[in-house]
Amino acid sequence: MKRAVGEAPWVRRSLIAIAVVFFMLFMVVPLGVVFATAFRDGIAPYLAAITTPDARSAIKLTLLVAVIAVPLNIGFGIAAAWSIARFAFPGRRALLTLIDLPFAVSPVVVGMMFILLFGAHGYLHSSHKIVFAVPGIVLATTFVTIPFVARELIPALEARGPEQELAALTLGASPWQTFWRVTLPGLRWPLAYGAILCTARAIGEFGAVSVVSGHIRGETNTVPLHVEILYNDFQYQAAFAVATILVVLALATVLLQRVVEWRAERNRI
Repeated sequence: MKRAVGEAPWVRRSLIAIAVVFFMLFMVVPLGVVFATAFRDGIAPYLAAITTPDARSAIKLTLLVAVIAVPLNIGFGIAAAWSIARFAFPGRRALLTLIDLPFAVSPVVVGMMFILLFGAHGYLHSSHKIVFAVPGIVLATTFVTIPFVARELIPALEARGPEQELAALTLGASPWQTFWRVTLPGLRWPLAYGAILCTARAIGEFGAVSVVSGHIRGETNTVPLHVEILYNDFQYQAAFAVATILVVLALATVLLQRVVEWRAERNRI
């Protein structure tokens, strides 16, 4: 009997080499340049760049927007996933399509949409300032991060099926008790994974926020916008210094994502 023939050694080595070179060129080298430029003049200028009043304001606003947008998307994601996975209703496919819409629409278009709705001459203009203020930034960020939680929960709920919930209801549990004690515990890992991805996108969002923020220093600039302003002002070292904050947050997000995946795999064993 003939042995199965696998790929030739040179094929494996070539593919591994291509992957390593690609990773070095597009990940390691750019990140190295960011940190090298940020610390080019030493630690004192670096600390000065990330502790200016404008930088501190940008960091606080970025975290505030994430703290608001992520829970909103968690609530929407749970409701949407539950509805789509457990019920058949008119418009179900349309809802699935709309959830994916932020992936397809340019963030700049999203920002313009909110200006048309809530701007000074918008269709939904009110006395409360929305665009060029924090509410507009929260709305834009929430919109572009809509798919992340829902898209993690929908397949998880569909894969589990309704049997456990039906058993709990048969044994006398109320729908609320069934949700909290049966459904939600089984979704903790996909929910955590979706929340992590949502947080990463919320922190790094640029296009939609750039349109609706107005670029008001110390008030409506998030960290990505602050980096752009510093770079346009030819303050390159300061721009890269502040950019390292985004890099560190991104790396922390990736690490946390891997931890969640590892814990989820262990729980499946």
